[in-house]
Amino acid sequence: MFRRLLLNSTAAALMAFLPSVAGAQDTPAKGGDIVVTYKDDITTLDPAIGYDWVNWSMIKSLYSRLMDYEPGTANLVPSLAETFDVSPDGLTYTFKLRPGVKFSNGRTVVASDVKYSIERAVNPKTQGPGAGFFGAIAGFDAVSGGTSETLSGIETPDDQTVIFKLSRPDATFLHVLAINFASVVPKEAVEAANGDFGKQPVGSGTFILKDWTIGQKLVFDRNPDYFNKDLPYIDKVTVEVGQEPLVALLRLQKGEVDIAGDGIPPAKFLEIKNSPEGAQMIVDGEQLHTGYLTLNTKIKPLDDVKVRQAINMAVNKERITRILNGRATPANQPLPPLMPGYDKGFTGYAYDVEKAKALLAEAGYPDGFETVLFSTNTDPQPRIAQAIQQDLAAIGIKAEVRALAQGNVIAAGGTEGEAPMVWSGGMAWIADFPDPSNFYGPILGCAGAVQGGWNWSWYCNEALDKRAIEADSMSDPDKVAERQAAWGKIFTDIMADAPWVPVINERRVVAKSARMGGPDNIYIDPTRVINYDAIFVKQ
Repeated sequence: MFRRLLLNSTAAALMAFLPSVAGAQDTPAKGGDIVVTYKDDITTLDPAIGYDWVNWSMIKSLYSRLMDYEPGTANLVPSLAETFDVSPDGLTYTFKLRPGVKFSNGRTVVASDVKYSIERAVNPKTQGPGAGFFGAIAGFDAVSGGTSETLSGIETPDDQTVIFKLSRPDATFLHVLAINFASVVPKEAVEAANGDFGKQPVGSGTFILKDWTIGQKLVFDRNPDYFNKDLPYIDKVTVEVGQEPLVALLRLQKGEVDIAGDGIPPAKFLEIKNSPEGAQMIVDGEQLHTGYLTLNTKIKPLDDVKVRQAINMAVNKERITRILNGRATPANQPLPPLMPGYDKGFTGYAYDVEKAKALLAEAGYPDGFETVLFSTNTDPQPRIAQAIQQDLAAIGIKAEVRALAQGNVIAAGGTEGEAPMVWSGGMAWIADFPDPSNFYGPILGCAGAVQGGWNWSWYCNEALDKRAIEADSMSDPDKVAERQAAWGKIFTDIMADAPWVPVINERRVVAKSARMGGPDNIYIDPTRVINYDAIFVKQ
């Protein structure tokens, strides 16, 4: 099918860079309980709403989607769908569901559940950040505009068949059907939860939620009815929250923890790396990641492009990479270097304090101004925010740092929209799927600049939105290079408006116990962060 050929060509370009499977691996064995730790509690397990890097992996394992990825790769495969077909014009997708799949409440999954779930994700009443992903489905504008609650472009002629009709070709559509926002949920469970489905999830994935003690732990058990009887390997995952990363690391070294979810604090990284057990504990790999500082274009004086450009010139990115022990490189554009479309020739804004001061003066702020910079409170993010604070002070900008729990920062950036600046570290963008479009719509496009969205710059450039749609409509395999170039130009043109300060492209470092098995690329999974389905305990 021509669409799959196009998507696989994008994925193939990435696989040479992402963590690879080692030559000799332990044979996966079933059984065992593991303990995972995080500092912050989980905000929600609702797939239409959850959108941070911690809950993303858990949501992936609680629910099923029509499409998914081979573990540790960006290779698309049917999942809840048994087969699918794409029309020659790329406007009609027909899926046949795998028979006999059950939700954890015992009911069989049917085609109408797929339709309901995607309509719920698009409905503005849900206030989910993923609605824009489904923009190519016919009827999207009516639902997102509040004049309809049903997508005319989704048809369910019988319980096993789902047909999508698109208003335009979309080169990313199969990827869209593999992201969490396309997870299938039962309407009756959502309605019974009365607005609290994120705490009472019902899905058809590899795990089910057995217990959630707010502020303490979540317990996930193997789903005995999961349609792939080979997965998962683990019987139980206990996620303990409220754990400081340093304490979690010490507990891991004692054998009390299996995965320290927040990673290794920079202050301990070299010590652990050089320790006798370091090689077994550390998984260190490239990821499709950009860490950035958002500049709220709706708040004065950040609504002035010269002010935003000055801030771009003021941030010393090299110093921030040193805070991270060199586990990152300075960024100059939204796309990470491994992503197709990245412009290697683009230099962005050079670090230049004097030029930054001059631009501020031109904008009418020769003495600077006062503002607020939000950050998560897990090390090293407050230290990075303080480094940015010092850089801004050098050009006269007095920024108060507010280091808060992740959920509070997300609310300040996207729900209330009150945050003038957000350092994204700890929530920085890791690709939902390996395509340059994913670094635009949710975080820089107009569709993300809404209540509950992740475009915390509240930047909306309708001309660029139009170009983005044109780029995604290039679904012909012969236009892969043209499409990637079109996307690259969109991102470099965005930088003229400077709604962000792209700061770093960071490697992901995971700390795991010696008893944890599986290749590195399922601990730094390009589409899941950690693939709970595929990890196992060595026997």
